[in-house]
Amino acid sequence: MREILINTLDDFNFHDKTVILRIDINSPLDPKTKKIANENRINQSIPTIRELMEKGAKLAILAHQGDTLDYHNLISMAEHAEKLSEKLGKPVKYIDDVAGPAAQEMVKSLKPGEAVLLGNVRYLTEEVSTFENAVKLEAHEMLNTYIVRNLAPLADYYVNDAFSAAHRNSPSMVAFEELLPTAAGRLLFKELSALTKVMESPEKPAVFVLGGLKISDAFGMMKQVLENGTADKILTCGVTGIVMQMAMGRSVGKQQEKFIFDRSLDAFIEPAKDYLARFGDRFLNPVDFAYEKDGKRVECSINELPIDNALFLDVGEKTIELYKGEIMKAGTIFINGPAGAYENPLFEKGTREIWNAIAEAPGYSVIGGGDSVSAAQKLVENANEKFGYICTAGGAMVRFLSGKELPLIKALKKAYRKVEK
Repeated sequence: MREILINTLDDFNFHDKTVILRIDINSPLDPKTKKIANENRINQSIPTIRELMEKGAKLAILAHQGDTLDYHNLISMAEHAEKLSEKLGKPVKYIDDVAGPAAQEMVKSLKPGEAVLLGNVRYLTEEVSTFENAVKLEAHEMLNTYIVRNLAPLADYYVNDAFSAAHRNSPSMVAFEELLPTAAGRLLFKELSALTKVMESPEKPAVFVLGGLKISDAFGMMKQVLENGTADKILTCGVTGIVMQMAMGRSVGKQQEKFIFDRSLDAFIEPAKDYLARFGDRFLNPVDFAYEKDGKRVECSINELPIDNALFLDVGEKTIELYKGEIMKAGTIFINGPAGAYENPLFEKGTREIWNAIAEAPGYSVIGGGDSVSAAQKLVENANEKFGYICTAGGAMVRFLSGKELPLIKALKKAYRKVEK
């Protein structure tokens, strides 16, 4: 990825230097125990942390857990430090202070090869999404934020390995680059390489499987990959598949339509009509759905619609077989959003069978988005080995594949070849 002009860990000598490392280890939590339920992002962060420690850096790690909208996950990161320590085989200290006097003293006390995870950066107002969306600061305007003015003077370098937060325009992501020699971590380059391969040089035919509940993600990518010719086929499922039926003028039934309208998802019907009119031959849409009746899974053909008292929570068997056939012919497969409500055993069939088909297909596969990855790890044995690449990112991935420049990438480019202190 050198062509995008971002410094790497190979560009600097980190021995006996204080390094601020921003990672993304924001992890799903068990709602009852508040313990970490999935360690994928923690696992992916290990190579960069290990390399910097082995190179003798004095490592101050910044990370977050939770945010404004999932405030129930806004907790101390002590367990994250424990997990990092276990996986590294050496201690990562933890202090429940982000950038105050205690955190500063901890950073100053570090010896070469030592690391501390500082407190949850989203304890700070300036780091939460509500602040970002309301105040809209440029990177150079963030230099007097609490986290930057307190930590930047202590550091020799800044390293960012948090591609999954690359869509965030927050101080810990884009402001340190204004002041410090900066490099990207190993994971960030892996993520960029995998997604760039999907966008710019996919083996053909390229198949996009777009589903899930958050259909803004699917539609955000759809326009770009259709208009630039990246996608040869789009297989729709989840709520996206239902909206496509409505765009074709098909009534899906009162209960399902209420679900769509109550959540303002009807806003996607007109764009869907446009895409179908212009690129109809590149879509495969569900030919049957599954819903619950008397506690059992029932499948219906689209020719049987509308069914008034049903919510379609999965695709049906004929759709599964249709999609599997297309997947086996693909050179590249990109997946974002499960086929249905896979958390419910009645409706995991579509996601299980389609995901396993992708895992066994000869084409190069990239899977991204929190639900997609969680589904893969739940429903596909040895998922990490069977998919070409499992991306840690959700929002950043969608924005990247939608053709929009990410704030982090812009900041890293600006910091390219910044002179050392």
